[in-house]
Amino acid sequence: MDKPLNMGAKGEGESGSRSGIDNPATDTQMLAAPANATMPNIPAIDAPHDKNAVGRPFALSALISSLWSRAYILLTITALFWAGNSIVGRAAHGAVPPTALAFWRWTLAFAVLLPFAWPHLRYDWRPIIRAWRLMLPMALLGICTFNLMLYTGLNHTTAMNGLLIQSAQPAVIMGLGILFMGDQVGWRQWLGLCLSILGVMVILTGGHLGDVLNLRLNAGDALIAAALLAWGTYSVLLRKRPIVHPLSFLIAVIGLGLCGIFPIYMMELASGARIEASVGSALAIVYVGIFPSVISYLCFNRGVELLGSAQAGLFVNIMPVMGAGLAILFLGESFRPFHLAGLLLALLGIGVAGQGVGARRPQP
Repeated sequence: MDKPLNMGAKGEGESGSRSGIDNPATDTQMLAAPANATMPNIPAIDAPHDKNAVGRPFALSALISSLWSRAYILLTITALFWAGNSIVGRAAHGAVPPTALAFWRWTLAFAVLLPFAWPHLRYDWRPIIRAWRLMLPMALLGICTFNLMLYTGLNHTTAMNGLLIQSAQPAVIMGLGILFMGDQVGWRQWLGLCLSILGVMVILTGGHLGDVLNLRLNAGDALIAAALLAWGTYSVLLRKRPIVHPLSFLIAVIGLGLCGIFPIYMMELASGARIEASVGSALAIVYVGIFPSVISYLCFNRGVELLGSAQAGLFVNIMPVMGAGLAILFLGESFRPFHLAGLLLALLGIGVAGQGVGARRPQP
């Protein structure tokens, strides 16, 4: 690619040069996690003065501090929790209505993140308000539309199909960048895009590509494919986000997205749909609100800080593979030959498109 795609900048109080995505095909940012987002370093842990005080809390802190410097472990955790989002979304479809799951997911994430984001938001609220014409569509696409379509789609299709369709996300982002941003890409990126789209078509047709002209999409598959377009548009718009601290941006986009989900949630309640009062329902909401929404965000951004956006973006494409394993293990779903063929084509496309993408040296 001729020119890097800048995804944002660090906010006030951080060392300030921009850094961006090295290649549009590897632009696989998590929600509101721009490529150069830098999370606070875990402080060094001093040994306690009283030797007898050394115990489990200190050992746990030392373990967390050690993990914080291991990029591949952090990115594996990220991919695992993202994959688990679709697994839980499918598993909870009879107990937690889709809009309720989306609403309470982001309400919980907002409550957890607000204390950490507030000190930065106090300084960043003015540029965020000035950028409301950009912030509003980003929130409606990335928080509201994507999540509603994903969770509704998982009510009508398998988690396996949903995860494998999502494997084409980098290609979708690249295609939208070409279409709307005039990104200049080479033949490898075009070939990668075509291979990834072919992989999705193999999954959507159940391996019968000859039926593509008469294709009647399962409603769930169609919704998840449409969700990818919403997410891809959001990801492309991320390049123009206001120059504020990542946590300020995240909490603002979650808050605006919740404003979009709320009236739809009220309509869902008016229709009689209710969350089943059970431990399973509570655990599902806690999982999606904490693990893929908060912990994965922290781990992904630290991985980007250590490896650079290109390598981190490519690495988390193991999510569909992990998700397929989780779907087999926990949901009893079948992994069929056309699933494997579609997944391999999508990952091959991502690999081809990402050739030549360089890594950034880890920061000390």
